[in-house]
Parts: sequence; structure tokens; C-alpha cells
Amino acid sequence: MIAIIDYDVGNLAAVANMLKRLGHECEITFEPDVIKKAKKIILPGNGSFDACMENLSSINIIPLLEEKVFDQHTPLLGICVGAQMLGNSSEEGSAKGLGWIDMVVKRLPNIPDLRIPNMGWRTVKPALTDHYLLKDVDENARYYFVHSYYMQPTKPENVLLTTNYGIDFAAGVIHKNIIGVQFHPEKSHRYGKQLLNAFASGDLIE
Repeated sequence: MIAIIDYDVGNLAAVANMLKRLGHECEITFEPDVIKKAKKIILPGNGSFDACMENLSSINIIPLLEEKVFDQHTPLLGICVGAQMLGNSSEEGSAKGLGWIDMVVKRLPNIPDLRIPNMGWRTVKPALTDHYLLKDVDENARYYFVHSYYMQPTKPENVLLTTNYGIDFAAGVIHKNIIGVQFHPEKSHRYGKQLLNAFASGDLIE
């Protein structure tokens, strides 16, 4: 069972509906007893960094998530702000991130003829070609982005995917069993389905 963390943000139903259409059992939940049983976890995110961190902190499950992720090696996928929260901090606010991946979140630079937020379909390039999450990704893969801030990992090995919007930046990040994607797979049709299916079907990472 995949636990989709409900902390009053994000496109929870859209993620759940896509997983169910793909034949995967999932549950939108903030209940510790349900999360303890989960084989995989999805952390969605929508809105501002500080508000998301405050909401997640308020339901008192961060210690349980850390136990699942670090002690039990449960795969976790962060989406959009849910991915940004995996880092140390964000220029969008003053709240501390989870600190699970060594990275900061920066505002996209002002570049002539490019609007902020970055909204629309972008191609991505795998930085780690042998990762199970990318087994179905090809050179034409496009995903739907809506964001004004981008993830900047300290170490190159934490970059899973890259894209470009005036600058090159990480569209996906990774640290062992912890994964984050800046785009919305639940809004990305064919390629979003492939990515979520790969995450749901892939083996546990030790």
C-alpha cells in the first residue's frame, strides 16, 4: 500500500486516482497506524514552502516519516513543494526544510521573455540513467511544471533529472530511497503515469 500524506495541501485526489487507474493500492492519510504499514510514501505539495512545512509539522508525523525513510528504507516520493521540502531551506520563506537531501531551494532568476512562474510542459533529461524510476523515460519525455523556485542540490550525485527554463536546474533529486520531482506527474499524462507506475512497482532500495 502507498500512503499519500494528507497535510491539507497538494493534489491528493489526482495522485490517488492515477495510482488506482494503474492498479496500485493507495490511501490518502495522516494516520500513523496507516503510514506504519505503507510500503511506499508520497509527499505531495502545493502552495508556499513555509505553509507546507507548518502544515506537515502540525500533524506530528515527521518523526514517523523519518523512521520509515531512514530506518526502514521505505521509498518516498516528494512532488513539487513536497520535493523542495526535502532540502534544508528555501528562499521562498524562513522555515527549515526536512533536511533529508543536502540542497537549498532558490528563486528562478528574472530572464527577459520568460515568465515566472515556470508554467507548462518541459522536457527532462535523466542524470542517472540506471535508476528504476527512469526505466520508461525516453528523450521525448515531458512533464508539467508550475513553480517559481527550483531545487539546487549540493552534490551532483543527488540530481536525478534536469530541465531548462532560462537556466539548467534539477527537475528531480535523489538520496538513496528518497526522491523528489519538481513537476507534477499526476498532471503529466503518459509520462507522468509511467513515472508513478515505476515508483509504485519498483523494488525497495536498501
